[in-house]
Amino acid sequence: DHLAAIVKEQQIDCVIVNAENSSGGSGMTVTCYDKMLRYGVNLITMGDHIYRKRELIETLQVSDCIVRPVNLSRQAAGREFAVYTTSRGPAVAVVSVLGRLHMPIPTDNPFHAVEAVLQKIPADVKIIVVDMHAEVTSEKVAMGWFLDGRVSVVFGTHTHVATADETILPKGTAYITDLGMTGPHESVLGRSIDKVLKSLTTQMPYAYSIATGDIRLNGILITVDSVTGKASRIERICVKGTASASAGYDESDGKPSENHSYLY
Repeated sequence: DHLAAIVKEQQIDCVIVNAENSSGGSGMTVTCYDKMLRYGVNLITMGDHIYRKRELIETLQVSDCIVRPVNLSRQAAGREFAVYTTSRGPAVAVVSVLGRLHMPIPTDNPFHAVEAVLQKIPADVKIIVVDMHAEVTSEKVAMGWFLDGRVSVVFGTHTHVATADETILPKGTAYITDLGMTGPHESVLGRSIDKVLKSLTTQMPYAYSIATGDIRLNGILITVDSVTGKASRIERICVKGTASASAGYDESDGKPSENHSYLY
């Protein structure tokens, strides 16, 4: 509902979205992928739920705007990095990497994997964005320091709660531990409160359902020097949705209004 207006008002050149929970709270379908592109998203990262919807695997193999975590198997479907060339010229590369602490799937060392993929990104691409999809805060913070001065942005995802530690690190990398969640904030990390509480208080299994109250878009705005690749600004944003957005996870809804304007 609000992305086009934000892009226009802030004169945004590139929109990057972590979409691993975009389909009913787990994984992403091809329908959701197509919607992301219609709404003006330029690059997409995923996470540990990347293969939850098997229908997406073919898209991962052919799409030039969506990436898989670099520390999965070399045989895993998807590309290690993606590059988007903005309308004003500069190119933006995005990389995704999974943390290892308390994560459900086995992965290679995230620091070694990022080190290797940086060598593969073309030298003329100065703006590099890394999504550190991890459970543990310290692992995300460590990745920020590890990459300071070598990439433009390191942002954390997976824990669904926006952190207040946005900063420009000493060598010019913008960093935040977690972007927060785009979805229903009257919830427990997107799930209906009553079902989660029943499960936690009784220790009995309950099927969680998707919450619908208080829809918000969370994220960050970054300004980067296109010559040096250094960040000069990072700002958290939180935009409240409309009543109609309460069914935003439903894949059957229509295209954006024709009067939306996209500026890159």
